[in-house]
Amino acid sequence: MNLRLLMFFLILSVVFTSSNTIAQEKSKPGAIKGIVLDKDSQSPLIGTNVIIVGTTKGAATDMNGQFIITNVPAGSYTLQFDYIGYEQLKLTDIIVRPERTTFVQAEMNLSMLEGEEISVTAGYFPAADKQPTSSINFSYEEIRRAPGAAGDVNRIISSLPSIAKTNDQYNSLVVRGGSPIENVFYVDNIEIPNINHFPTQGSTGGAISVLNVDFIKDVNFYTGGFQSLYGDRLSSVMDLSLREGNRDEFDGQLDLNFAGIGGIAEGPAFGKKGSYMVSARRSYVDWLVKLMDIGVAPKYGDASTKIVYDINSAHQIALIDVMGIDYNSPTKKDAEDLDFSVYGSERYIQNTVGVNWRWLWNKNGYTLTSISHAAIQFRQHWTQASNDEPFVNNRSLEQTYNVRQTNFYRFNEYNAVDFGFEIKHLAYDYNNFYGEYTDPSGNPTPALMLDDQIGASKFAAFLNYQFRPFSKLQTQTGVRVDYFSYNKNFSVSPRFSFSYRLTEKTTLNGSTGLFYQNLPLIILSQEKENRDLKNPKAVHFNLGLSHLLTDDTRLTVELYRKNYSHLPLDPAQPKLNILDELFYRNLFYLSHGPLTDKGKAYSQGIEVILQKKLAANFYGLVSGSYFRTRYRDSDYTWRDRVFDNRWIVGIEGGYKPNNRWEFSARWVYAGGAPYTPFDVVASTAINRAVLDDNSINEKRYPSYHSLNVRFDKRFLYESSNLVFYVSIWNAYNRKNVASYYWNEFKNKPDTSYQFSLLPIFGLEYEF
Repeated sequence: MNLRLLMFFLILSVVFTSSNTIAQEKSKPGAIKGIVLDKDSQSPLIGTNVIIVGTTKGAATDMNGQFIITNVPAGSYTLQFDYIGYEQLKLTDIIVRPERTTFVQAEMNLSMLEGEEISVTAGYFPAADKQPTSSINFSYEEIRRAPGAAGDVNRIISSLPSIAKTNDQYNSLVVRGGSPIENVFYVDNIEIPNINHFPTQGSTGGAISVLNVDFIKDVNFYTGGFQSLYGDRLSSVMDLSLREGNRDEFDGQLDLNFAGIGGIAEGPAFGKKGSYMVSARRSYVDWLVKLMDIGVAPKYGDASTKIVYDINSAHQIALIDVMGIDYNSPTKKDAEDLDFSVYGSERYIQNTVGVNWRWLWNKNGYTLTSISHAAIQFRQHWTQASNDEPFVNNRSLEQTYNVRQTNFYRFNEYNAVDFGFEIKHLAYDYNNFYGEYTDPSGNPTPALMLDDQIGASKFAAFLNYQFRPFSKLQTQTGVRVDYFSYNKNFSVSPRFSFSYRLTEKTTLNGSTGLFYQNLPLIILSQEKENRDLKNPKAVHFNLGLSHLLTDDTRLTVELYRKNYSHLPLDPAQPKLNILDELFYRNLFYLSHGPLTDKGKAYSQGIEVILQKKLAANFYGLVSGSYFRTRYRDSDYTWRDRVFDNRWIVGIEGGYKPNNRWEFSARWVYAGGAPYTPFDVVASTAINRAVLDDNSINEKRYPSYHSLNVRFDKRFLYESSNLVFYVSIWNAYNRKNVASYYWNEFKNKPDTSYQFSLLPIFGLEYEF
């Protein structure tokens, strides 16, 4: 720890000394340029008033819905948008850099109120008519600056009260009592199987995001009751929108941060009828570890691209590519020194490439068609450290070809419809070997060879009807139809939601629906009998109240209930939940015999969020939840699931005294999650982890809590700027338990801990 802190403060002093010796010339002003659109139809809004709050600077949009405000001093601003018949919109955290143009895309909602009822005071929280419950939005700047997030979108999401606390060192989103397999990611309407380095096969978890946060425009995260446009998932949707590159000039950025070292280049393309944006990063921790000779560290890198071309005012083509490469190879000595149960190597290559075609019909409708290909290659060769017996040899390639189309048409201000379809073809090649082992109950499991080439298709169609019977009430009624050729499962999923404005500042929201999901093929393909399993199903019920305390502060209270059925169970392990297996079996699924679909579960709770936007120089987010999540095993006994923290509390806030400094902190508390103690006698006899079958999930880990603090310093130069930040994770060095495991080198129980005090820093040079 002393060496870590010494190096940290040495780097800190060098950066500040070097930065302060550079004369900071008076920075040149920048500009704000953007476009204002109808949020639903994506048509431009002509004549929108745009002003910089607190100044006299402003502009009005032209015939294309575009505007530009020039000669803006470098700094942070809030933009206000006003248009007759639409709700006022305020966008915070608009950062203007010296002699650079900041691009903004503003999307405005039709007003739900009429005449004298129309309010112009509530623009910081635009109405989420299509997703009135269980949703939250983050801008790029809110993600970038979040303490403890390190620019990783998953880590800021994991601080929400909907997300159970799992492990600091791993991005596994457990949403409202679900499991990590129950989430889906969309990037500009293109589905990406996993947005993390070191992806978990058959799930959505991983180590750190492959997405460069500087590419992201904003993120919408839905934790329940989502509309019929999204399917084949039981718990959540993360919908990320990427910004476009600079259409006027070349911009560059160099980064050094927790994710690695890299850079971004962007600029105009196709004679300014489009733009390009590319980024590349590579981790550097392995270099430091090798230099200091202190252990083993994984290597990873990623690259992203977005190219946009406007064919004309109605048609636009966009190419998107996201790639990640990961490698790790702990030796047997590393395993012995660090108490790893296995040694060997792992390599992952994942890439998603897609093309979007957007067609604006007129001011009332559009079509967005996406064609994409996603592939993840797994190479895992693991040997048991205690006896040198083979554990897992995984040589898999999972490919998905996808066509997805969404359409929108507004008949009038009271009626609108979304509709579309999705076609997927799965081409999976498994060449996997699972060595002899023991299951959690201590029973020997024979070796399994999975050598299979699978071709299967998924078809879906969806319809969502928006109806506003009167000014204060907005409803969404939808249905989704899905078919999976591998197990010939056909499902129909009705959805409904409403938003009723009780007063000018208070809204009652609700949603319900059926949700189905196909099990991962890595599970289904292990036994022929598994093709007969029904798809897991969840029924969502959500009811919430939203109230504006002030223009920039909102209180949200929401109740929810999820009822699960048709969950997979293994008769050989009748008391365990297979979907929770990743959290007690080395973060990957192992071999199973024929499964049943008799499992049930439920999750219910209450969530409270108090959010303050950065209207002046302070922002904050206070949240809390109380929930229960349980499952019914093969013996019809109800048990707590491994994510049942019950209590989660988060307090986050930041202060910006001026345009050069920012201070922020986040404190998180989570109740202890359930775990099953070892049968020490049985475990000692075979030197393997054997769980106590009479105490499944009856013990609890100690409560988790930690404090992350951060400060940012922006150095403004004549035509460029440097952002330097320091973040300290787990600032008071709480020893949070990650898990209890069986140490096969010592043949006794042992404890694994989460991050101790961890100081990190980052640099961003923009030119």
